[in-house]
Amino acid sequence: MYNIIIKEDIIPDIEQLLDLYNDVEWYAYTNDKTNLKNAINNSLKVWTAWDDEKLVGLIRVVGDGYTIIYIQDILILESYQKQGIGSHLLRLILEHYKPVRQIVLMTDQTEKTINFYEKNGMIKVTDYNCVAFMK
Repeated sequence: MYNIIIKEDIIPDIEQLLDLYNDVEWYAYTNDKTNLKNAINNSLKVWTAWDDEKLVGLIRVVGDGYTIIYIQDILILESYQKQGIGSHLLRLILEHYKPVRQIVLMTDQTEKTINFYEKNGMIKVTDYNCVAFMK
């Protein structure tokens, strides 16, 4: 991660966002670039990771910032994964929002994602004897 620069509340241009989201195959986001840009612009907090002028990662939060936040997106270009960038971005969020009572994140149930979040101190809702719902 030695050449990576982290920027707070810098919104990348739409082409950079599309490149990042398409790289990790999050096509539901890239099918409507206006919605993607609006979603990023209306986030509570955005941190981005840059290799010179190249967007290589992003994490964003939605919520009220006081009682609950939802870590909506965390994504790193495939070729930059396993370098600690995602963990660093997640630590920034967790530290910044430390006083918040509920920090929520929903992700795919894969070994890769479970290992990543557990390695970074996140706990499954089932471990709290809770259940999550969505529509």
